[in-house]
Amino acid sequence: MNLLNTIDTMSADMYTRLKCAAETGKWPEGTVVEESQRAMALQLTMAYQARHLDNDQMLTIGADGKIVEKNKRELKAEFSSAKSDEEIVPCTKPTKADIAYFSNNEL
Repeated sequence: MNLLNTIDTMSADMYTRLKCAAETGKWPEGTVVEESQRAMALQLTMAYQARHLDNDQMLTIGADGKIVEKNKRELKAEFSSAKSDEEIVPCTKPTKADIAYFSNNEL
């Protein structure tokens, strides 16, 4: 497999799926990722970030292939200027199994 050809043809949806697998150890539908798959997903995610994303957030790979590091002051400034209307999209959709139910006497 040629890594550069793979990430050049990879869709944004596939990147999101691979990022979820690398971060959580599960595919978005809940299937457990094997360690070899997780390692490959991490490698592809980092390569995609370096090639396609111009995003200098902490724990990402810059266009030059180096890990982007920010100090606390830079992160605080970035977070305070972030748009409050940005939607945070979870990696997986919650199911009934993810929701805790309690009876009145357990609270």
